[in-house]
Amino acid sequence: MQSSPMRLEGTSKNFVIPEYPAVAHYEVVMALIEAAEKLKVRYHVGITASTDTFYTGQSRPAYENYLPSFKEDLYRDLQKARVQNFEMEAATLFTMASIFGKRAGAICCIVANRVTDEFEINDEMQKRAGLVASRAVAILHEWDKKKLKKSKQYLYPSLLSG
Repeated sequence: MQSSPMRLEGTSKNFVIPEYPAVAHYEVVMALIEAAEKLKVRYHVGITASTDTFYTGQSRPAYENYLPSFKEDLYRDLQKARVQNFEMEAATLFTMASIFGKRAGAICCIVANRVTDEFEINDEMQKRAGLVASRAVAILHEWDKKKLKKSKQYLYPSLLSG
């Protein structure tokens, strides 16, 4: 689950200046965590890197082994900064959701290990991610009802217990 992606892509920059953060809505992150816990699905929460390309943007050689020197160590540098993965959409989705007053979050299924260059599509992992997402939507719906009942705009822990 992502809490905030680095904006290494270009689309979100067409909506707002690059310094504007791409951040998942805290309620969505909390709902995803709760859903994963309830379903006993292993998860991580943290920073991801959103990039436009599957190859050079993720420090992989492209056609004819092309990889600019400034991209060669990108994944190692990001590892040191505790960035957990690459993906290609979250920064734009989170930025647009924030601008337009919507909630957004993301679940990423890991299909490539950048350190070992191994790829694996895991259908069971994708199925579990879908179940977590579906459960999270149901959790958000319940929380929204509690906020409405108490006339609260924001969710906070004691609101859930009351």
